[in-house]
Amino acid sequence: MNSASDVLVIGAGVIGAATAYFATQQGLTVTVLDKGLPASGTSSACEGNILVSDKELGPELELTRYSLGVWHGDLAEHRRLWEFESKGGIIVASRESSLASLNRVMAAQARYGVVVEKLDPDTLRNAEPNITPDALGGARYPEDCQVQPMLVAAHLVRLATDAGARFVADTPVTGFLRSGDRITGVRTPRGDFSAGSVVNCTGTWAGELAALAGVNVPVLPRRGFVMVTEPLPPMVHHKVYAAEYIDNVGSSDAGLQASPVVEGTPSGTILIGSTRERVGFDGTVSTNALRLLAGNAVALFPFLEHVKAIRHYHGFRPYCPDHLPVIGHDERAPGLWHAAGHEGAGIGLSAGTGKLLAQALSGQAPDLDLSPFAPARFGERKENSTTHREEATA
Repeated sequence: MNSASDVLVIGAGVIGAATAYFATQQGLTVTVLDKGLPASGTSSACEGNILVSDKELGPELELTRYSLGVWHGDLAEHRRLWEFESKGGIIVASRESSLASLNRVMAAQARYGVVVEKLDPDTLRNAEPNITPDALGGARYPEDCQVQPMLVAAHLVRLATDAGARFVADTPVTGFLRSGDRITGVRTPRGDFSAGSVVNCTGTWAGELAALAGVNVPVLPRRGFVMVTEPLPPMVHHKVYAAEYIDNVGSSDAGLQASPVVEGTPSGTILIGSTRERVGFDGTVSTNALRLLAGNAVALFPFLEHVKAIRHYHGFRPYCPDHLPVIGHDERAPGLWHAAGHEGAGIGLSAGTGKLLAQALSGQAPDLDLSPFAPARFGERKENSTTHREEATA
């Protein structure tokens, strides 16, 4: 048996890393386990979005705005470590129907306090000179930001360990320890790890880990591809995407969806997204998805037709059917907490999620009400014969 910790974090992607970092800031003893290395899952296969612009009104937007404050506040001193860019985002409409929908979204968001500027065709082309001539207008969101997600996870784990946390790599969880009905730790090939609280931050595998504890957390993988161009002089100055992207983010359709998201990076390469499809954990490269990515990107920025794509990558976003993440204590399995199901918003929401969870784990009332994200919304606890039990001793 390894020595007990106050908090045992399972998963070292951006969500787990942020949870571990903020838990150490609360003075808790923390152990982080991962079946691989930091950012070896979804966090290494995404674009690093911190977006306000694509959020619907409600709990996710509240969490987004809170998290943005954490990025700019608690984590501001470390921003250079993960290439934090306050570049802003621009949504482009090239059809009258899309422009009308975008105007309605802008008006609703503005009433909610989101900073957004309407762009007519001339203003849009001043902001993005290389945009398609078909663009009828757009919206600029100065709060949208960008990070390098692998650097976020790696540095937050390092900062947590510098503050006293323990990180154990290559350690998959095979079961849970219990004292009565309470979760008290986990079993692994490296031995048992006990803790006052266990936090499930395993991304697309969160449902499988929850099942070991006998609870239902319906997080599913949603595959997405990203293309990377050769390095170029600055040609795209914001994160730019088509208005249709918002509909795809909020869709529950299992089939392939693609809408253009284009942005430059500090190295000069241009990232081209995005696709979404529910195909389980099928990691096959889809030439159809890549073809759609390329065609959509050229439609948004015609100069890309003559630019070389040097590589592509893909991963699995942790999708939840109601499009809200699962954050908080699981009353169906006392001692077990979850932070998963953020889908494509996980990078941006990681900072706020980690801080709020750390507050709750330390016995404080979190700054934001977590009840909309409660794990128990998915139903009662299920019996699971694979769950390991460890009886309490006097």
